[in-house]
Amino acid sequence: MNILILHRIPYHKIEYDRGIDHGTHHVVYLGTEAALSNIPAELRCEKWLRPGVDKTEVEAINAISERHTRFDAVLSLSEYELMSAAIVREHFGIAGASVAQIERVRNKLLMKHIVDAAGIAVPQNLSLSEFFASAHLKWSGKTVLKPVDGASSENVLVFESPQQLKDALVDRRIGITSVDAGDYEAYEVEQFVSGDILHIDGLMLNGQLKLIVSSKYVGNCLAFAKGQPLGSVQIDTTDELRTWSLAVLGAIGLSSGSFHLEAIQSERGLVFLEIANRVGGAEVVAAVELATGVHLPSAELKAYLGEAVDAPAETLFAKKFGWFVFPGHHLEQEFCVVKHSGQFRQDEMVVRWNELAHDQPLTKRITYQSVEVPVAGIVGAECSTRLASFMSDIFATVEVH
Repeated sequence: MNILILHRIPYHKIEYDRGIDHGTHHVVYLGTEAALSNIPAELRCEKWLRPGVDKTEVEAINAISERHTRFDAVLSLSEYELMSAAIVREHFGIAGASVAQIERVRNKLLMKHIVDAAGIAVPQNLSLSEFFASAHLKWSGKTVLKPVDGASSENVLVFESPQQLKDALVDRRIGITSVDAGDYEAYEVEQFVSGDILHIDGLMLNGQLKLIVSSKYVGNCLAFAKGQPLGSVQIDTTDELRTWSLAVLGAIGLSSGSFHLEAIQSERGLVFLEIANRVGGAEVVAAVELATGVHLPSAELKAYLGEAVDAPAETLFAKKFGWFVFPGHHLEQEFCVVKHSGQFRQDEMVVRWNELAHDQPLTKRITYQSVEVPVAGIVGAECSTRLASFMSDIFATVEVH
C-alpha cells in the first residue's frame, strides 16, 4: 500500500514502525522541518517537507497533486490533524473516516448534543453565541468556557456563575483575544459538574470493542494548565463503565481506531465530558501497554490498514499503572530546579522517572511530554488506591523552583 502520514506528534510517541511494516508498504511522511527531523534516519520511507505556513490539508493536497501520487491511505494520529487527514481523503476519494465523522469527535458542542440525544447525561451547555444572547440562564453555579475543538485545557476558564461570565463578556475582559474582540464562534459554555474525572482508553475495530482500560485522574487537566501537577491511575473497568462507554461510542458512531473518553463520576452517576478518536496524551500509551501488552498506536495503525489486531478480552488486569507530570509552562524563569524527589525515585512502585536537566530550558507551552516537563513518571502496583496515595504524596512533597 501507498500510505501518507501527516506527521506532527514526535516519532517516539507513536513508533510508526511497530504498526506499519515499512518494508512491505511504501510510507510517506509529510511534515514541517521540525516534525520530520525526529523520524529515525534508518527508517525506510519518504519524507515530504511542507512549509508550515498554510493549513495542513492545503499543503498536503498541493504536495500530492504536484507529485501526481495516488495513496491508498492517509493517516494522522494527532488531535490537531485528524480533520486535515479527513479533508485530504475526501478530496482524493480515499477510504477512511469522513469529515462529518471526525467533526463528531472534534467538536465538543456537537458531541454533547449527540450523546444527550442518546439519553446519556451531559453537562448543560450552549454555544457562546447562544449563551450571550440568552435572556434567561439555564443553570446556576460554576460555569465553564472552553474552545469547541481545543485540547490540553488551553483557553479553558471557570467562572463562579453564569452571570459572572456574562459580565466579563460585556466588559470584554475574558482575557482571550478573539473572544474579547467579539468572535464567539469557536467557544462553548457549559455547567460545571463536580466529581472525580475518569478517562477510558481503548480500541474499536469494525464496530467491536477490542480493548478498554479505565483510569481516574489525580488532579485535573485544568489545574495542570494553571500550574498544578497531574496524574492518573488505572482502575477496574466495571460492567457499568463498560456498558456506558459502549453506549457513548455507539452514539458517536466511533467504530474504528483508538478512543480517549472522559467522564465525570458525579453524585447522579456518570456524566459525559468529551471523546477523542485518538490515543490519550501524557503516558497513557505506555501505561496501557504495561497493563495489557497492547501498544495502542500500533494496534490502531494495523486496524486502519485492515490487518489483524490482537488484544486481551478481559478488562481486569493483575497490576495497575499510572503516570504523572509536573508542569513548567507557567514558571517565569527559563530553567528550573527540582527538590525533594530523591525519596521517591528509587521506590519499588516507580517504573520510570524523568527530571529535566538543570541546563535544559523549560517549554513555555502546555505540554504533557515527559521529556519536556520538570518531573514526570510512570508507577505501578497491584492496588489502584495505593498508587493514588503514592502519587498524592509525590504531589505534596516534590517542589519545582
